[in-house]
Amino acid sequence: MSTESPTAAPRYRIPTWLGWAGLVLLIGAVLAGLGLLGGRALPERLGPPVEELAVERTVLTPDTISITVRNTGPDPVTVAQVFVNDAFVDLSGGEEQIGRMSSATLELNYPWREGQPYLVSMLTSTGLVIEHEIAAAVQTPKPEGSFFGLMVLLGVYVGVIPVLLGMLVLPLARRAGGGVLRLLLAVTVGLLVFLVVDGTTEGLELGRESGGAFGGAELVVLGAALAFLTLTAVDRWLRTRRTRAAEQGASGLRLATMIAAGIGLHNLGEGLAIGSAYAIGELALGAFLVLGFAIHNTTEGVAIVAPLVRERVRLLTLLALGALAGVPAIIGAVLGASVNNAELAALLLGVGVGAIAQVIVQIIPALRAEGHDRADATAVTGVIAGIVVMYLTGLLVTA
Repeated sequence: MSTESPTAAPRYRIPTWLGWAGLVLLIGAVLAGLGLLGGRALPERLGPPVEELAVERTVLTPDTISITVRNTGPDPVTVAQVFVNDAFVDLSGGEEQIGRMSSATLELNYPWREGQPYLVSMLTSTGLVIEHEIAAAVQTPKPEGSFFGLMVLLGVYVGVIPVLLGMLVLPLARRAGGGVLRLLLAVTVGLLVFLVVDGTTEGLELGRESGGAFGGAELVVLGAALAFLTLTAVDRWLRTRRTRAAEQGASGLRLATMIAAGIGLHNLGEGLAIGSAYAIGELALGAFLVLGFAIHNTTEGVAIVAPLVRERVRLLTLLALGALAGVPAIIGAVLGASVNNAELAALLLGVGVGAIAQVIVQIIPALRAEGHDRADATAVTGVIAGIVVMYLTGLLVTA
């Protein structure tokens, strides 16, 4: 007589994604309850209110100073009075409390004079004085067609034309040997290293000048990290989609595209800084300034065509690469002149830094000579030469 063992009932397993979703919801619910109920169980803070105001934008029109402020502190702020150079002025726009992270525009009736420095002192309802310095008063340009046309022209001068000029080195570079190609790539790495340092320092400086409501230096780091990780993920995805197994590194055109995109992001932040500086009167346009930027940015074109020495590309492709690197300077100049936001400029400069850093990672393996596991003296010399060239041409850029 045969006996059959009873069939075990199948066990129901919760999908993994559902478990993660439930865990996230549970953590969110606990934190929300802690924020709503825990705060009521704690005693109120002792001492006077903590009042902080950050000036985000200053607009000067005839007989009027308009200041946009944001409350970056934990407590509401009420601006009771405003003094300009110790003189009381009529105030409108600050009658109501400014809540945390909220902004308000203060209109000051004051007959300012062009070129003169002014100290704006904002007196809160609790007696705290918050100061803002205007180094040299200059009338804020109106966003008219002629003004935007000037910004577009400036972007073409300092972005598009110099990059295209630098790309003219391609025909001569193709006649040289493989050693020259490695030297060009090494110089490209040097150029990009300088752009990383330059973009980082400029972004950190803009971060310090910003109100800090949404972060200062943190925005530079955040933008750089996001750009670097995003481009790394895209590069890994492209590597998995290659059909030719023999390809171990990045193709010349793809690498040139990544270089152009990284330089374009850098030029976007650079144009943003140029436009905003001109809008508030901190930058004087002139032939020497334009020439300095042109010489400085011409080397960027050399960096773009360096990976294309061994490849044949169409003229339209080269023009597209030049536009990818240079046109963002136009967009940045227009945005900078109209928006004039230091935090946005810092974030975009950080994005450019991260993008260029990822490109450097892509190029470094190509600096090694065949049969060697490290860069030789030629590559090191090229990197140093690129840094020195960018530094020397950067000295020509003066406001």
